[in-house]
Amino acid sequence: MLLSLLESHIKRGCLRLRMPDGSTHTFGYGEPRAEWNLHDKDTVRRLERDAEFELGETYLRGGWDSGAGGVRALLDILRSNFSPTDLPPWLKPLARAVQQFNRIGNSYRNVAAHYDVPERVFRRFLDSDMFYSCAYFTTQALSLEAAQQAKARHIARKLLIQNGDRILDIGCGWGSMAFHLAREYDCEVVGITLSQEQFAVARAEKARRGAHRVHFEMADYREHQGHYDRIVSIGMFEHVGQPFYRRYFDKVRELLKPEGTALIHTIGRCRPAVLTNAWIRKHIFPGGGIPSLALFTGAIETSRLQLCDIEIWRLHYATTLQHWYERFQRNRADIARDLGETFCRKWEFYLAACEASFRHADLVVFQAQLAQEQAKVPITRDYLYR
Repeated sequence: MLLSLLESHIKRGCLRLRMPDGSTHTFGYGEPRAEWNLHDKDTVRRLERDAEFELGETYLRGGWDSGAGGVRALLDILRSNFSPTDLPPWLKPLARAVQQFNRIGNSYRNVAAHYDVPERVFRRFLDSDMFYSCAYFTTQALSLEAAQQAKARHIARKLLIQNGDRILDIGCGWGSMAFHLAREYDCEVVGITLSQEQFAVARAEKARRGAHRVHFEMADYREHQGHYDRIVSIGMFEHVGQPFYRRYFDKVRELLKPEGTALIHTIGRCRPAVLTNAWIRKHIFPGGGIPSLALFTGAIETSRLQLCDIEIWRLHYATTLQHWYERFQRNRADIARDLGETFCRKWEFYLAACEASFRHADLVVFQAQLAQEQAKVPITRDYLYR
């Protein structure tokens, strides 16, 4: 069954498959090229039963390898030739709600599962300022560091910051954006996170930098109180969960001063929302979900916030993930000695699979600029590119 499936689907690129009995089969032609070596019959059975889940699961247990080209080359071919399976349309909303029912306690546990990985691992593949979100490649020649700084500047312009503003960063990570804004705009920034590891690292970095105008708190967005001139959230909305989209934007409106602006940066889908991949949900982002544009903007509409601008970034995250994957591979031996081979297999599969989805499927990035009053935001984008 696996052979016939590959024969009928592989049209772009060339895949060379080696079966457990030693036989080899070639599917497709031309570039790119990839290898896939299956080591045992149980792996074949698992893939035939549930390829979407078992592709990653069998890789973790050493059931296959991808030869000299690596897992990134293999997943690039597979993702560009296959579409993920999905539920019947009538069942999708209920299933997404169950998957993403992120009450406050669930949110703390879900975030800890991913972001409480030791910080030293992230330092081995992120940029020097530790931005763990999509970079902005104004040209493909930009380094990862330069592209992350370009992203920070682009977002800061959309926030229309004035010196002395008080800014909230929802889901602040290790403090990358908070430090950037405080340094460049002489403003006070409060960052909130649910990750104990990120909170500890951010506070240590604050002390090292002497950043007295940056403050960090362990808090869920629903628990936080205050009033802010500007609100920014980068790569956090994916963890909100569809049942809480409306509550999230209601909270942003509550925290934002009447004359303020907010910028929400999130992964999104340019087609209707689907269920989170089962392997990603189990191993990488429990409780996570990617909104479609309709779900995202629909929740904004109910909040009485003014949607002043929405920008869609295509392929920027694919390039970001390529940089992360390549840096991870350069440091793979050290990471394996530190945390083991299974950990490395999980993370390289995750990075490569996500890159393939951004490059060949429907994943993009949404940037929504919001305000209480539409007149507070320029009516053209000229100010962004001066």
